[in-house]
Amino acid sequence: MSIYRNAVWFVKGLQEYTKGGFEAAAKHFAPADLDVNLSGRSFMITGANSGIGKATAQEIANRGGIVHMVCRNKGRADAAKDEIVERSKNQNVHVHVVDMSSARQVWEFAQNFSQNNSVHVLINNAGCMVNQRELTEEGVEKNFATNTLGNKKCFIILGTYILTTALIPALKKVEDPRVVTVSSGGMLTQKLNVDDLQFAKGAFDGTMAYAQNKRQQVILTERWASQHKDIHFSSMHPGWADTPAVQSSMPSFHAKMQSRLRTEAMGADTVVWLAVSPAAIKQPSGLFFQDRKAVATHLPLAASRSTPQEEEKLLAALEEFALKFKP
Repeated sequence: MSIYRNAVWFVKGLQEYTKGGFEAAAKHFAPADLDVNLSGRSFMITGANSGIGKATAQEIANRGGIVHMVCRNKGRADAAKDEIVERSKNQNVHVHVVDMSSARQVWEFAQNFSQNNSVHVLINNAGCMVNQRELTEEGVEKNFATNTLGNKKCFIILGTYILTTALIPALKKVEDPRVVTVSSGGMLTQKLNVDDLQFAKGAFDGTMAYAQNKRQQVILTERWASQHKDIHFSSMHPGWADTPAVQSSMPSFHAKMQSRLRTEAMGADTVVWLAVSPAAIKQPSGLFFQDRKAVATHLPLAASRSTPQEEEKLLAALEEFALKFKP
């Protein structure tokens, strides 16, 4: 079944996830959807110094939004900020240096930020792929808490859970609050595995672990949407984009597909649409999007659906881990 799922996903990807798929979908976009003035609205974007996160930050800054870039590396973040400010002529771009491999730091950052700033939209974008199992200093598997690629760290599931949970009270205080989580079509190949959340059993597969994390993010989005009716939650697949993360973590795939990969701006288009467009907020909360359209979260005939009990087990595990490290 896993071979079948992977084959169907790859064929679907060749048809829809490439540059050609975006160009075909874009023929049906409404240009006015992104004709918005974001002055006064605050956007927090994780992993905003490169790739889809940076492209998203640029588009929001271009429209006058207040941009909060959450990044680990100050040098790269400052360089990205300078470029965004220069292109947008928007000085309201701010860098927050956070080591997202530390659950305690994520809690502390979110709590301090909420006390001094408002946030209208949280964009959970940061994500990388690691090909060997490692633990953080807090004893949490890095694909579960963070992903490491060379000296670049960025959080995936536990960080997403902590940051979003900590910011929900602040989001509820503003008008039109939204949470957008950047997932991946790779999650279509995975069924939630709550019995091995830290990938301790058997041989470690970084690609599988990454896809499992992305499945978890989609489930979290659905659950948050049902729990918090006054916040609009969504997850999305950016397609196969030519980003530094893909170049570094999937060199063979990048080499074979380079001419067909989407640009970073194409990958960011639906993120921006979900974060700023009045049309997006008319869609039900909790859905999974691709190219500005809600799409299925499971492949046809694939046994990838989880039970409510399994999803509850995931949420319980995340809550237990998060509270363990809460200051």
